[in-house]
Amino acid sequence: MKLFALHKFLLISGLVAILWGIHINNGLTIDRTIPIRHTITISMMKFTPENLVIKKGDTVVWVNKDIVDHDATDEKNKAWASGPLKKGESWSKVITKDEQYYCSIHVVMKGTIKVNK
Repeated sequence: MKLFALHKFLLISGLVAILWGIHINNGLTIDRTIPIRHTITISMMKFTPENLVIKKGDTVVWVNKDIVDHDATDEKNKAWASGPLKKGESWSKVITKDEQYYCSIHVVMKGTIKVNK
């Protein structure tokens, strides 16, 4: 009877894990398979968190909570930019590689996104 209850528990746990976008591999470690959203808050003339670690394919959302306009711009090649964000506005990007970005309006504001392989 206890063995049946254990199997039932493991079956239900596995289904819940799948529904939440993770899977359990042979080593009993948990790997996330569905991309998630991360939020970077812009406030008091800085990005928070300033350094973010994510998985490839995750979405990063920048939200401006400051009283002045800001943006998020690729620092290396200017390959992408949010454009000016007013207070309360947001912008998002799917991240597939390490990124360094800054606010082109206030160039002292900088941040990094590291993609874990």
